[in-house]
Amino acid sequence: MRTKMRLLGFRGAAVKPLNEEAAAELGAELLGEALVFGVGGLCLYLEYLRQAGQSRRREEHLEQTLSDLRQGFEQLQRDLDELRAQGHGQGGAGCAQGTSGHAPTQAVMAAA
Repeated sequence: MRTKMRLLGFRGAAVKPLNEEAAAELGAELLGEALVFGVGGLCLYLEYLRQAGQSRRREEHLEQTLSDLRQGFEQLQRDLDELRAQGHGQGGAGCAQGTSGHAPTQAVMAAA
């Protein structure tokens, strides 16, 4: 009762002692509320951990995908440089192809 009175803002108020039945009822009520509050807090904490883990896994997946894309891009760059070098080695015949790697339509039609 003293704690309850302090929480309500009554300082130094005289509190007469409770009988056993009222004290047991008040203790049971306090224990029940503490238990509900504890379970609720635990649920919130576990949900926070679940969301943080899910966010971390999503970020790791995106980083892995980005890394794979970068590696693929670098491989394509190396292949393109290699093809250009081969074209220059053949007397510049590959230079007319442009950056797409395909011969221009006019050159194909002229060859036909």
